[in-house]
Amino acid sequence: METRRAFSGARWEKDVGYCRAIRRGDHVWVTGTVSVDAEGNPHAIGDPGGQAERCFDIIEAALEQVGAKFTDIMRTRMFVTDISMSDAFGAVHGRRFRDNEPATTMVEVSRFIGPEYLIEIEADAFVAGEG
Repeated sequence: METRRAFSGARWEKDVGYCRAIRRGDHVWVTGTVSVDAEGNPHAIGDPGGQAERCFDIIEAALEQVGAKFTDIMRTRMFVTDISMSDAFGAVHGRRFRDNEPATTMVEVSRFIGPEYLIEIEADAFVAGEG
C-alpha cells in the first residue's frame, strides 16, 4: 500500500523529522499545526480566531497534497494555551465545519514551541472509496 507525505516547508519538519500530513490508503493524519505565515513566522499574533483560521488553511493545503479534501476530516484535536478563548477557537471550527462536523477535542496545554502560538490543531481524515 502506497504511503504519501506532504511537507509544508516548516523548519521543524527537517529538524525534528516529521511530515505535515501522511496518507496510507484511505487514512490521512495531519500533524499538529500552528499558525505560521509563508516564511515560517508566527501569524496573527494575539488573535485566537486568526490563528485557528490559519491552522485550518495549512491543514487544508496539506490534505490537498495527499489527494484528500477538507470535508474528509473526521476528527480534530485543538490544543490551546488559554481555554478561556474557547469561544473564538470554537467559532472558527464551527464555521469551517458547518456542514461536515467531525469528532473533536479541545484541551488546554501549558505552552507550545513558541510563546506567540495560542492554538495547535491536529486532524485525521478518511477518504472514502479512494485508496
